[in-house]
Amino acid sequence: MELRHLRHFVALAEEGSFTRAATRELIVQSGLSTSVRALEKELGALLFVRGSRPVRLTAEGQALLPAARRTLEAAAAASQTVQDVRGLLSGHLRIGTYPVSPRLLPLPSWLAGFARAHPALEITVRQTDGPAMTQMVADGRLDCAVVDPIAGPPDGLHALPLASEPLMAALPAGHPLTEETSLTLHQLVQEPFVETDLAWTTRTRTDAAFAAAGLTRRIACEVADWRLVLDLVCAGLGIALVPPSHADTIDEETRNLLRLIPLSGVDIKRELGLVLPASQSASPAAKRFTSYLSQRIHESDAGA
Repeated sequence: MELRHLRHFVALAEEGSFTRAATRELIVQSGLSTSVRALEKELGALLFVRGSRPVRLTAEGQALLPAARRTLEAAAAASQTVQDVRGLLSGHLRIGTYPVSPRLLPLPSWLAGFARAHPALEITVRQTDGPAMTQMVADGRLDCAVVDPIAGPPDGLHALPLASEPLMAALPAGHPLTEETSLTLHQLVQEPFVETDLAWTTRTRTDAAFAAAGLTRRIACEVADWRLVLDLVCAGLGIALVPPSHADTIDEETRNLLRLIPLSGVDIKRELGLVLPASQSASPAAKRFTSYLSQRIHESDAGA
């Protein structure tokens, strides 16, 4: 059984598409198909349901997937053991992340610095909602992820705190409440809200805060982009509770139409942490990246 066959099998299982899996593995689709058929022939079982869209695993394929991931991780760790003697980090770092403002967390520059320090390492970045990325770390599809570990990391995972910021009320300029220096949830509850998707952890935290206060608010619309949230607030469709770092990313004209006001009587924070497998289960790349981030955070705190 060849490692490349297992790697192609895992790629197809995770991507659910021959096209995406072939692109990820940098081979043509026919080569990927041949590789998967060779693995099926060796195992004496079909691993995928033929003709399904998206591609689905058979029962045999589902049983193989965790073992295949462990095998590939073990092979990568063995290779890294040799590279460690030479002081090199190689292999693949698969990281998930939210869109994060550099003001709150300069992740793009830190990732670039880490890549320059380890030129033999391949880095790929994926974006989706926090719970999905946490699950992807848990089942081995990602090495680590920058998420809001709202309920603490699940069993088997560890979270390195990275940053936090309190949510603020975003109102259109000229709104009567912009005269206030701070706002309570009771003052806001009668207003229509522009909200994020239910899967977002900031939405979970906001919903929980209103529920704890015994308040029911009206959601005017739900979107999946902070910039659109702020644009809709500026247009007067409603108000929102937002991480202030995202307001720094909008243009000056839009910012002039927006007012951010602190909350009082409640503490709703957006938390960010690096979630990765605990102890020895983490990949060499994830461990090294965690150490790198810890050093960057320490330097930032020391310079603050």
